[in-house]
Order: sequence, then structure tokens, then C-alpha cells
Amino acid sequence: ISSCLLIFRIFRLLGLFNAPVIFYCHFPDQLLTTRKGMMKRFYRVFVDWFETWTTAMADLICVNSEFTRKTVSETFPCIRTRSIHVLYPTLNTKFFDSDETTELNEIPNKARHIFVSINRYERKKNIGLALEAFSLLREKIPEDDYQYCFLVIAGGYDIMNDENIAHFVELQKNAIALGLSKEQYIFLKSPTDKEKLELLRRATAVLYTPTNEHFGIVPVEAMYMKCCVIASNSGGPCETIINDETGFLVMENPNSFAEKMAILIKDEHKAITMGNAGRKRVESVFAMDNFVVRLESLIREVVSDVYK
Repeated sequence: ISSCLLIFRIFRLLGLFNAPVIFYCHFPDQLLTTRKGMMKRFYRVFVDWFETWTTAMADLICVNSEFTRKTVSETFPCIRTRSIHVLYPTLNTKFFDSDETTELNEIPNKARHIFVSINRYERKKNIGLALEAFSLLREKIPEDDYQYCFLVIAGGYDIMNDENIAHFVELQKNAIALGLSKEQYIFLKSPTDKEKLELLRRATAVLYTPTNEHFGIVPVEAMYMKCCVIASNSGGPCETIINDETGFLVMENPNSFAEKMAILIKDEHKAITMGNAGRKRVESVFAMDNFVVRLESLIREVVSDVYK
């Protein structure tokens, strides 16, 4: 959050600090909170104003996507006339290049077409869409192919978080209501980084279901692992995924997701081709070298502006 910028500004006025300040905004805090109750709404009036005021104190503002840049500009009218710079997040590719494998005993050996959803167990992540799409997939491919399909729902799960607990139960009930065979899906709570890496390594595709995600690092991780991504056509994925080249950007409904899942099952060569294209895109746009060059350029720019 931007409150710390006030401290740097005070230090600068006192002559204790003279370096330019760069603020990296992932998303406006005021758009991430609920406003239930009179006290909360009253409290947020001050907090929202304070966030707007302190954000404007930065010498240079960076955001994680074009989507976030537009949102920040609309949320903070006082900085609409200023340049807001996109600095895409990057990956620790050394970790993803590891040859170390991890056992995933939850996935049956016969599973040939593995679809993976990786998100926190929160309702806004729209994970139920992946379950519904997997159910509809049965209607779009022969039963002989569907029996070898498997769905993995993996997500961050905090035993102290009421929403995580409740939504996990909701999704389990949803899977039963859809008539999914218990032998064809699994819910994983807080998988380790190595387990997530193994899931991406084995997946036919990642199903990325959130709407208007600020950036979304999972599609980038999946593409680096040469895994096709099927994502809702909104937010950050519209910038990370090249439709029909490194993945599919689709309408936010089960049928649209299921249609693309069926394509990848019927044409495994296409899945491989798209996976390879995804890897190249991450290396050319989201690699650490690109991040460093872009950040260095922004630092030089702000230093030049402040001290000219």
C-alpha cells in the first residue's frame, strides 16, 4: 500500500532522504475491500482518500499490467495526467528449470489428459467454472477419451480463513451435483511449489477461471512450462496470452472452456505447438532480463526527471 510514501516525503522535506521514490502498484487497495456496515464505510472514506493522496506522492508509478494501469488511472483522478508505467512481473526461471520430479499419487496412472486449476479457494476465483467445464467436456468427446481425462483443483487453503473453508466445501458439493466420477478429479489444499511445478509439467492445459484478474502469474508459469492455458477473456490474461497461439481466451462460461479442452484432446499436436509457443513468449516478454532492463530504464528516467 502507498501509506509509506508519506514517510519518505517527510524525510525528504527534512533533508534526511533525497532519492526519488518509485511506487509499484499491484491494484488499488480500495477496490479490494468490502464495505459492509456503517463503521466500515465511514472508516474507508478516510482510508480511500489517504491512499489516493499518498499514491500521488510517488515520483514514478509502476503497475503490473495495462489492465491495472487503466484501473489505477480511473480510481485516482489526481494522477490521470501523469504517466503510469507497466512493469510486468517476472519468474524465477531457475526453479522452473529444475529436473527434480515429485510424486503425485492422487493422479491415477491411466490419466492421459490432465486439466489443472491453480487458484486460492476464494469465490472470486470462479473455480466452479472449471468443474462445470470438465462436466460438459463429456458431451464433446467420445467416452473412450473422456475416461482418461482428469481434473486437478489445486489452491491455497488457510485453515484460519472462513471463506477458504466454506468455498472448499461448496466446490466439493458442486462436483457431486455435477455427477463427476470421484476417480476423475481431486482437490488439493495448498500444494507445495514442487507439486505445482509437477502439475504444470504433466498438464494438458491450465484452466484459468478468474474474471478481470489484475495480472495473473499462473498463466505465465504455465506457458513457461510449455503448458497451454485456457483463460477468461478479461484482465491480465489478455496481455499475457496470445489467443490461439499460446493458449485460448474464451468467454466466461463452461461451454467455451469445454470446447477448447476438447480441441486439445482431439489434436495433441496443437497442444504441444501452443506449449512451445508459450515458452518462447515468456522468454521474450516476461523473463528476468527483460524485467531488469525495463526497471533500469525507469530508474534512469525518474532520476533524470528529479535531478534535472
